[in-house]
Amino acid sequence: MSYRPELPLIVQSDRTILLEAQHPLFAEVRQALSGFAELIKSPEYIHTYRITPLSLWNAAAGGLTAEQVTGVLSTYSKYGVPPSIVREIAETMGRYGLIRLEKDGDHLLLTGDDVPLLAELTGYKAVSSLLEGQVNPAVWRVKPYARGLIKQELIRLGYPVQDVAGYTSGEACPVALREVTASGRPFALRPYQQEAVDAFHAAGAATGGSGVLVLPCGAGKTIIGLGAICQLQTATLILTTNTTSVRQWIAELIDKTDLDPSQIGEYTGERKEVKPITVATYQILTYRSKADDSYPHMRLFSEREWGLVIYDEVHLLPAPVFRVTSGIQATRRLGLTATLVREDGREEDVFTLIGPKKYEMPWKALEEQGWIAEARCQEIRLPFEANGREAYARANARQKFRIAAENPRKLQVVRHLLERHADDRVLIIGQYVGQLQQLAEALNLPLITGKVPEKEREALYRQFKRGEITRLAVSKVANFAVDLPDANVAIQISGTFGSRQEEAQRLGRILRPKERDNAAYFYTLVTRDTREQEFALHRQLFLVEQGYHYDVIEMDALD
Repeated sequence: MSYRPELPLIVQSDRTILLEAQHPLFAEVRQALSGFAELIKSPEYIHTYRITPLSLWNAAAGGLTAEQVTGVLSTYSKYGVPPSIVREIAETMGRYGLIRLEKDGDHLLLTGDDVPLLAELTGYKAVSSLLEGQVNPAVWRVKPYARGLIKQELIRLGYPVQDVAGYTSGEACPVALREVTASGRPFALRPYQQEAVDAFHAAGAATGGSGVLVLPCGAGKTIIGLGAICQLQTATLILTTNTTSVRQWIAELIDKTDLDPSQIGEYTGERKEVKPITVATYQILTYRSKADDSYPHMRLFSEREWGLVIYDEVHLLPAPVFRVTSGIQATRRLGLTATLVREDGREEDVFTLIGPKKYEMPWKALEEQGWIAEARCQEIRLPFEANGREAYARANARQKFRIAAENPRKLQVVRHLLERHADDRVLIIGQYVGQLQQLAEALNLPLITGKVPEKEREALYRQFKRGEITRLAVSKVANFAVDLPDANVAIQISGTFGSRQEEAQRLGRILRPKERDNAAYFYTLVTRDTREQEFALHRQLFLVEQGYHYDVIEMDALD
């Protein structure tokens, strides 16, 4: 293909893709790439994406074809697409669905149309140990307990299994969404929320019933979970990140469904109720008194005939819960998240054991439709004072990050930003409790950390929601599933190294739609020319991938 300099993409034979960030077609191409490629670097002028087997399998599971993927690349590439990449995309996406799990009566079957391939894969010891015997050259019986295990083994060999073995119905639980909430407001699923529920359910077909829905914080993932429960009418176990989130789920269930409160159970460190709809924390499930003990609360998975398990913030799913999930593959499984990125690299296990990505709604699309606030992101770079720079120079790598993160000049910037946003509701978010305590004391702010009792936390959240307090300092305990709809300013004074998921969660705290000015302001304070600045670039990857950009300004340039 001839050289087309007016186009914004360069597709390289190592499966990386370079996109010109200043090009007029940037937003259009970024959106197209997000369906099948992962953003790995995003400096000012050139963004780098990578095509991976998992990104292509998620695309295939979502209905994209190899021809559509290569079509996008061909349409926007300056130099065309290397033939080796075209072949690799076709081969990789073609593997999805070559091997299937099906059900015949009580028997679980591994089957495939490519008999030589099936023979090769079943010849591996790790796979053959999970099989009971051969029915014919194209069909093998799988041991009843091995539905999840065999999917894990086969994806490691490069062949993701399409699981169409179906699901058990679970215990019946009649439930419907209210048209008017218990609090007296008109209620219905938004169009994209209904689309997400429908994509997961797939009209009850075996191709539905397990998968992950990716939507921004503030988009109403809890409401989508309620929609799925009402679609299936079955006993449901909901797993989430903390007790505050458990109680928010329960409040939404009571407010927006016709369930009697007696049908809803809380399973946390404080209460152990098992009801037709039960909401539990990951922490209680993974609790054990000694490191080599079993997990006593994992029995919750078998306490009722659950027809659905919802994994809230599925990107945080702990390893022990993965192991239990491997054994409940006949139960429908719904993952909810704002990002598929996991800091432990276990995205393959989410794909295999929870299910592939079934629906994704871009953040910018919801912002343009007014469903979430318009986000304005700014990175403010600060210098060290002289003694700080000297301590930084002498420190080891890990100490360098903390010294930069705790730069005392950040207090001065926070004070300035609070004056700028005198009429707004502001969250000051940090990683280090000592830093937060000093700042809260200096500015006379209420502070929530992991040491603050749950009742006291909830009281402060209530005061913030009512407008009785308009500034709140919070540690990472507020990263996840904390519903503060009126917060419209977040000031991030320190974070967890290069955590993309944390950046997404923190921005998400302020994205609920606002009644007056539908705008949210997200400030990140970073010490210039330090490891903190390096990590900040990685943290911002997720938001850049979603279409946001950061304005970078110097502390001295603040108005």
